[in-house]
Amino acid sequence: VTFRVTDTGIGMTPDQLGKLFQPFSQADASTTRKYGGTGLGLAISRHFCRMMGGDVEATSGPGRGSTFEVRLPAVVTDPKAGGTGGGGAGDGGDVAGAAGATAAPAPTGPLILVVDDDPVVHDLMRRALTKDGFRVESAGGGDEGVRRARELRPDVITLDVMMPQKDGWRVLHELKADPDLADVPVVMVTMLDDKQIGFSLGASGYVVKPVDFDKLAGVLRRLTPGAAEGAGGHVLVVDDDANHRAMQRRALERAGYPVAEAADGEAALAAIRQSPPRAIVLDLLMPGTDGFGVLAALRTDPALRAIPVVVVTGRDLSSTDRDALRGQVDKVLQKGGHSLDDLAATVKAAVAAPTAK
Repeated sequence: VTFRVTDTGIGMTPDQLGKLFQPFSQADASTTRKYGGTGLGLAISRHFCRMMGGDVEATSGPGRGSTFEVRLPAVVTDPKAGGTGGGGAGDGGDVAGAAGATAAPAPTGPLILVVDDDPVVHDLMRRALTKDGFRVESAGGGDEGVRRARELRPDVITLDVMMPQKDGWRVLHELKADPDLADVPVVMVTMLDDKQIGFSLGASGYVVKPVDFDKLAGVLRRLTPGAAEGAGGHVLVVDDDANHRAMQRRALERAGYPVAEAADGEAALAAIRQSPPRAIVLDLLMPGTDGFGVLAALRTDPALRAIPVVVVTGRDLSSTDRDALRGQVDKVLQKGGHSLDDLAATVKAAVAAPTAK
């Protein structure tokens, strides 16, 4: 059975079409602000179609409307019954999977407890996070969430705010008031953009729906260092300006790196010798031991010389400065001349292929 629904609206670009069926996303972010919605309708529709062995697709173009085509088998068979006929279990894609197929190895990473009253959210979070190596359990409401947290002792809890009976704020307060659970990090995952309330009640992270799953995974990796991308160390941010350190920390944590800070060169060298970082983000202009002094100390220690260093400075570098840095650092970024995402990408590249020094 095939049917189509066509409109004569503004249409969509190829880039918007590519995002259309992704959970918690909409073709245009302004849609959520203007009309509301969670970005789940089309994801759920495709989910149901594929469960029955069919699918749903869209075609569109700017200024010429959109057409959605649904195809369903005339007879739907249950893949769990052991047969392979009818809708073709394999056609279910990532939803049903082939009957009798070998199951993928269960993830062995940190345990995440998802507390949300929407079972579709449970399913989507499980699919997204298990791909990143997390184990996922779920609870359908506030009371169940607290009970399961006591049973499971998860590494991190993700918590929705808008739930019946007991909302997320009350659950968060209850979790933090329990001595056995107070140290479990809680990440608010909600449509409400009330970060200050969440942090004031003890939340360790805040992600606004529609969820960017890469961002969420980065937050979870930060809170569970053993799951950090390419686990094996933190990034040390060295800068005497607390605001710059805070901004750089947030960018690196979004990328999944645990972060430590040092406010001057002496503190940086002490921290490096105590726990060598995976990479260093280094300012040059600091009181006392400046960035050049830190680099000189690293160069004389064979155990520390290979640590990747990304310099982020507001200094107008002279040719002498550049000669001094050449061969000692992996990249030099000017303050105000790059985005924080650029910084995270530069650190990631330096970690992946550190320069021998």
